[in-house]
Amino acid sequence: MSPQLTTKLQPGTHAPDFTLQDARGKKTSLADYRGKNVIVYFYPEAATPGCTTEACDFRDNLASLQGSGYEVLGVSPDAPEKLANFTGDFALTFPLLADEDHSVALAYGAWGEKLVNGEITEGIVRSTVVLDPEGKVTLAQYQVKAQGHVAALKEALGV
Repeated sequence: MSPQLTTKLQPGTHAPDFTLQDARGKKTSLADYRGKNVIVYFYPEAATPGCTTEACDFRDNLASLQGSGYEVLGVSPDAPEKLANFTGDFALTFPLLADEDHSVALAYGAWGEKLVNGEITEGIVRSTVVLDPEGKVTLAQYQVKAQGHVAALKEALGV
């Protein structure tokens, strides 16, 4: 395992800014969302069972989230081409961003050791960070489960 340690974000702190490519290769910055509430969720790998469940759950709940003033951004270490396939295959209607060097995941505390199939490995720790219009963290959840996460998130947000 690498010696890199990540610090989980805490409510009230400013979230690190970032610029990443989306599924079409277009650069998307967190600054583009200033003035809006933003849900940034980190997932390990596009088109895997858990990540597909979570992404489709966000897709299916996007209208109610947006209706309550929240935008959604998905972040993974996948290349834009893989994100494009994932977006197309599952009709995902919110931006997926490529954090190929996992620098944003590190900055957000969403990268670290985790247990996968009985083995300790290093990678994305499924996490969700909610930001207010000024870019401050209002909610940070780490090691969430794919199944049922969006419903629990909506409850926590009062949506």
